[in-house]
Amino acid sequence: MYDLMTETVTNLSSFAEIGLAREILHALSDEGYTDPTPIQLQAIPLVMQGFDLLAGAQTGTGKTAGFTLPLLHRLSQNIKPRKPKQPRVLILTPTRELAAQVADSVKAYGKYLPFKTAVIFGGVGIHPQIDQLKKGVDFVVATPGRLLDLVDQHAVDLSEIETLVLDEADRMLDMGFIRDIRRILAILPKARQNLLFSATFSDEIKSLAAGFLQKPKTVEVARHNTAAELVSQVVHPVDSKRKKSLLLHLITSQNLKQVLVFTRTKHGANRLAEQLALGGVSALAIHGNKSQNARTKALSDFKEGKIRVLVATDIAARGIDIDYLPHVVNYELPNVPEDYVHRIGRTGRAGNTGQALSLVCIDEHEFLHNIERLLKKKIPSVTVPGYEPDPSIKAEPVFLGRRFQPKARSNRPKR
Repeated sequence: MYDLMTETVTNLSSFAEIGLAREILHALSDEGYTDPTPIQLQAIPLVMQGFDLLAGAQTGTGKTAGFTLPLLHRLSQNIKPRKPKQPRVLILTPTRELAAQVADSVKAYGKYLPFKTAVIFGGVGIHPQIDQLKKGVDFVVATPGRLLDLVDQHAVDLSEIETLVLDEADRMLDMGFIRDIRRILAILPKARQNLLFSATFSDEIKSLAAGFLQKPKTVEVARHNTAAELVSQVVHPVDSKRKKSLLLHLITSQNLKQVLVFTRTKHGANRLAEQLALGGVSALAIHGNKSQNARTKALSDFKEGKIRVLVATDIAARGIDIDYLPHVVNYELPNVPEDYVHRIGRTGRAGNTGQALSLVCIDEHEFLHNIERLLKKKIPSVTVPGYEPDPSIKAEPVFLGRRFQPKARSNRPKR
C-alpha cells in the first residue's frame, strides 16, 4: 500500500477546508452535507491534485461523493466549450441502478455549475441516449455493455476523456465485465487520470489496477470484508420449507417496515414476492430479468414506503443506495461469503443502526461457517419459538441457479 498523505488530510474537517469550489459547497449545503466521511477526507484532496487513486471503500462510506466532488471541482477550474459526442469524464459502474444513482449525485452536487451528465445503460431505448450525446455532455456515467454499443455505432467519442472512474470494480469483475473494461481502456487516451474504487483488494483487482493506474495513491477505509459495526446480526435456524412462514411471522409480529430480502435466484425472488403478497405483506421482486422501468418503479415504491418488502438478488441489489434502510433479511445465505458483507452493508448506513436477519436451514450450515470465518466471529443464533428445526432432516445440495453446489468449500468459486 502507498503511504497516505497524512499531513494533508488529517487536519481537514469540512468540505470548505478541503478547498472545493464555492458552487459545489453551495450544492452540498442544499443537500444538508457539512462533514466529510473518512473516505472523502482522504480521497478528495488526492483527486483534486490529479493523482491516480486506488481506493478501498464499501458501499455506504460516502465513496460516490469521494470522486464526484473533486471531479466537478477539477472541471470547474478548467471550463471548456462542450463538444458533441466528446465527454470529459467517464464513470463506469456494474449496474443500471448504480449508474443512475451516481449520475443523480453528479447532477445534485454540480447543479450550480454549467455541466451536463448523461447516464448510459441497457434495458431502455438507445436513441434518446444517442441524441443526448450528440448535444454534448461533460460526464458520462455508464455500464460497460451499453457504452460499447454506442462506441460501435460511433455515437460517442472517448478520445477527450480526462478522467476514468471504475466504481465497484470488484463487482464488475464478478459480473464478467473484464473483457469489456479492457476494450474500453484500449480506446481511451493514454494521458488521463484514473480512479478505481473497490470494496475489496483481491488479487484480480490488484492485477487490473497495475495494468492502468499510473503511480497511484492508495486509500482504504473500514477494513475490507468487515461487517458494519452498527448492524446487529442474528441467525434464525429454521427448516427450509418453513422459511416463508417464519419470514411472514417476523415481519408481522415485529411490524417491520422497509425490509430488503435476499434470495439466491431470480425465480426464487419472484416466487417469494408473490408468496409474501398472498400472505398480506406488500412485496415486489427486483432482478436482472425485470425491465429497467419495472426495477426503477419497484425501487422508488420501496424507498417511498409504498411497498413493505423488496426481494432482490445480489446483482440487482448492488445499486440500491438507501441511507435509512432499517432491515436486511438473508432469506437464503449466499454461497460467496463476501456477498454476505455486501448484503448487510445495505443497512447501518449514514450513522444509523440496522438489523440483519438470516434464516438458515441445515443445507446452508457450511455457507454460514464460511461467513463466520470471514467475519472472524460467530453470529448469534436465536431459535424462534414454534419454528424449531426438525433434527431428523438431513442436509441436501443447494441449488444456486445454474448448478448444484453440494458444499461451499472455498471463499470464492473458481473463475
